[in-house]
Amino acid sequence: MRQSISGNILDIHARRIYGGTITIDNGRITAIEETGRIYEHYIAPGFVDAHVHIESSMLTPEEFARTVLAHGTVAVVSDPHEIANVMGPAGVEFMARHAERAAIKIHYTIPSCVPATAFDRSGGRISADDVERMAASGRFAGLSEVMDMPAVLGGDPEMARKLDAARRHGLPIDGHAPAATGDSLRQYIAAGITTDHETVALAEANEKLALGMKILIREGSAARNYAALHPVIATHPDRVMFCTDDSHPHDLLEAGHIDKLVHRALTDGYDLFDVWRAASLNPVVHYGLPVGLLRTGDPADFCVLNNLTDLHIREVWIDGERRYDASSPQPFRPAVTEPFNRFDRRPITVEALRKPCNGTVRCIGILPDELITEDCTRTVAPTDNLESDTAQDLLKIAYLNRYTDTTPPQVAYLTGFGLRQGALAASVSHDSHNIIAVGSNDRDLAQAINAVIAHRGGLAFADGDLVRVQPLPIAGIMADCSAEEIATTWKQLSALRERGCRISSPFMTLSFMALIVIPELKLGERGLFQFSRFGFIDESAS
Repeated sequence: MRQSISGNILDIHARRIYGGTITIDNGRITAIEETGRIYEHYIAPGFVDAHVHIESSMLTPEEFARTVLAHGTVAVVSDPHEIANVMGPAGVEFMARHAERAAIKIHYTIPSCVPATAFDRSGGRISADDVERMAASGRFAGLSEVMDMPAVLGGDPEMARKLDAARRHGLPIDGHAPAATGDSLRQYIAAGITTDHETVALAEANEKLALGMKILIREGSAARNYAALHPVIATHPDRVMFCTDDSHPHDLLEAGHIDKLVHRALTDGYDLFDVWRAASLNPVVHYGLPVGLLRTGDPADFCVLNNLTDLHIREVWIDGERRYDASSPQPFRPAVTEPFNRFDRRPITVEALRKPCNGTVRCIGILPDELITEDCTRTVAPTDNLESDTAQDLLKIAYLNRYTDTTPPQVAYLTGFGLRQGALAASVSHDSHNIIAVGSNDRDLAQAINAVIAHRGGLAFADGDLVRVQPLPIAGIMADCSAEEIATTWKQLSALRERGCRISSPFMTLSFMALIVIPELKLGERGLFQFSRFGFIDESAS
């Protein structure tokens, strides 16, 4: 069908704005004619998230798409390694099937580290043979973040085969290199790794850029790195992209998606065309995405905005079809009916969480708005079971494998969370998605964990007789309900300010306390894991 639309066109290639009319035929732009008029609205390339885990939103691909479409997003580069860690290759296929019904263009990368390291025990595995098969299919945009840096540096044969498969099939390889520097960083990049979204400091970003990497500025629910990295928008406009990595529904609904990064960068005075380039052109070019950029011959993918200040989205067009209209937004439609999960755990007892203390406690130190943690110690009175010491903000944290009923909980301590009463637990814990929980006392901690077990996945909060749960029946990490419903429950579960919690996104922060490929101290399958030595530690010896 032939159609046309007029407006002030934002041309990021010629770096100009002009009044024009776009002609569309069969989903593609067939002509762009300058009219010389000034319009009340703007037409601009739609936004592209360069790295996101859709599963971390706890939404299905269809509902995630409906939610971000309202913020001008036309495409995402998504790494399905969360569901792959639960379900293996079947999880990737599940996400692909549901992406076909999504309103935006979802381009998946192939999970490279499932499980994330040899120290993790997950429900699924992606082998080098799986990577080869997926890479040869032509359905994927790249090889996902290579988290196991020691495997790359050590020449692990399985990892080498995965990297080789990506290179042979012309797929860009995404990195995961927190705090990497010097010779190890150079060796890592030499393996063909092209991007990094784990950079947290400007000097770190500049070193990676100097060595040829591209930097993804991340602003998600738990990790927010824009404040540290934004100068690279001006210094390296062709080598920077925007991403969210992990965002929860309430953030997507209230704070926005890639549009929030664009708005912030424009407010900070960065060049309009440089900012839009980071939000659209750069990821499209880097990953070779079939996403339009307002050129003749391109797919007709764009957004219509009231202005370039508050970025209010009026319409979003994808493949020549108006997929979003602010005057009549799309309603939520349930998408999943089939059971899809892997969960094998019986309830635990309060006694299983006991942990003696001789007076010195090694604990995980949370840093605000960061995934990295500190390795801390606290002094307490010796006891045969330390539940918590809220006066020192010292809480008990527990890790429980959900794929087997034969392993006991791993118990340690955490500081910086600020919770004074109650406990929370989740089956969303990166990357293996076992059960992770934190609490001020063992009774509430056991209650929260058992609530998650009873629902075969979910988020739970317990405080005495009060127990609230958000079930996550899809692989224990996603729900088949609307973003608005999850956001409401999320707020109820996260309304912990009156209980002293000072974390802005408590469940999201908790979910990363088992991610051992991020510095410095995390809790895993065999206890506390120290990133700098890349191994589990003996607490009694330390």
